[in-house]
Amino acid sequence: QVQLVESGGGLVQPGGSLRLSCVTSGFTFSSSAMNWYRQAPGKERELVAAITSDGANTIYADSVKCRFIMSRDHTKNTVYLQMNSLKPEGTAEYCCSAPRRGRGQGTQVTVSS
Repeated sequence: QVQLVESGGGLVQPGGSLRLSCVTSGFTFSSSAMNWYRQAPGKERELVAAITSDGANTIYADSVKCRFIMSRDHTKNTVYLQMNSLKPEGTAEYCCSAPRRGRGQGTQVTVSS
């Protein structure tokens, strides 16, 4: 059974940082690219970051480039999203996914003073 479980969300002030984690199981993690999406209320889901199966390459939405870093740990079957210099428009539910395998329930990030 494929499972993806996110954690690390919460309330943070503008300019602050958070690190999201997504622990996976039920599929061959090392063979799967991974994505982080986010969806804010009333807005469409947005691809925030993606990483290749070997971790060698990443891509980022223009809105988060140079502030967010996606990484993966094959010993823990986990992907991470380090979010720095957070802005209020970063308030959203963040969800990890494994293409063609499934996605998690998401973790809420709220950026507010």
